[in-house]
Amino acid sequence: MSKNNNIGKKTSIGLLPLIIIAIAAGIGTGHIFPLWAARIFGTFNAIFSQFLGFIIPLLIVGFVAPAIADIGRRAGKMLVVTAALAYIATICAGLGTYATCSWCFPDIIDADRYIQQSSDASSVNPYFTIEMPPLMSVMSALILAFVVGLGAAQIKNNESQLKSLLGDFREIILLVINRVIIPLLPLYIFGIFQSMTIEGQVAPILNTFIKIIAVIFILHIMLLVIQFSIAALFAQKPISRNPFKLLWRMMPAYFTALGTQSSAATIPVTLKQTIQNGVDNDVAGFVIPLCATIHMSGSTLKIVACALALMISHGMDYSLGQFAGFVAMLGLTIIAAPGVPGGAIMASLGLLSSILGFSEADNALMIALYIAMDSFGTACNVTGDGALAIIVNRFFPTANVSPR
Repeated sequence: MSKNNNIGKKTSIGLLPLIIIAIAAGIGTGHIFPLWAARIFGTFNAIFSQFLGFIIPLLIVGFVAPAIADIGRRAGKMLVVTAALAYIATICAGLGTYATCSWCFPDIIDADRYIQQSSDASSVNPYFTIEMPPLMSVMSALILAFVVGLGAAQIKNNESQLKSLLGDFREIILLVINRVIIPLLPLYIFGIFQSMTIEGQVAPILNTFIKIIAVIFILHIMLLVIQFSIAALFAQKPISRNPFKLLWRMMPAYFTALGTQSSAATIPVTLKQTIQNGVDNDVAGFVIPLCATIHMSGSTLKIVACALALMISHGMDYSLGQFAGFVAMLGLTIIAAPGVPGGAIMASLGLLSSILGFSEADNALMIALYIAMDSFGTACNVTGDGALAIIVNRFFPTANVSPR
């Protein structure tokens, strides 16, 4: 999950329940709808996917550039250390997930069954589509975002027109996501699962869903234990260096994030518990809000695990080099994700297509899988922020640290 996802504000029952209803309805109608009716929803999906492809590069520019400009204006040693630690933690989470899942997934995912059932079924073709070519590639959008963001950071005038323009553009993209993409997302998921049911793909996919969710939950726990074990090595005396005690103190933040699905709403709790772990007030006050934006270990773990599972189930080729490049780019791209419902997975769609070769249906499955585990990713992200704060506190010690 993106870390600051206020899911549910736009609808009374929330996005996750709507996604679940859409999946169930898609599977149900896929068994009874005639092909001509299914093609109506297939046509909507074809047009909607074109719009998604068009908006993704704009999303990257609209959120990454202002984020970099804002970070650049606050440049300092503590910022550099914190940002470097957050990026390293995110990369390590992604690569560790790849290593673990590439070892266990081939034994629990039946690719042959998926391929056989898919090849024996009819396909749902749209009546027509509308081409919406993106203004630039994903890589071009990333480069442009970094160039503009770094340039804006160097402008000393806080009221510059460029900074104002970046802020306005971010608001426009946010409106598009909140008022167009998110409201239409359940209908898009409905059409995808309806098509998969007609095409005979839904049974192996649902079987894969359950296995993926179980593995990802275990990996989240392992990731937090590893993060706090490392943080314990940096904890200042006389603060406890028992990683399990440090992790236990962060549990209020974990469960707050689990319930709110929002890192922003969890910041006060995360901040309080981090100080309880002996981190100086000033250090915690700087690191926790910043990491709520740039530290995305839990989100990266989910995306990598889901992507690898789908590639294995589809019989697609994959390699460490391919995923290393994907994770490295993902760690940069999703710093823009907080604040956008489903932001991390939405920001990663372009990379999934351009680097891993995902199709429209694959991306829709990734969205459904990601949102199904949204709160767990947020909880993992914000809890890990406390571990990073302990490490940063060692590099910037103060006299105010007292035992807890």
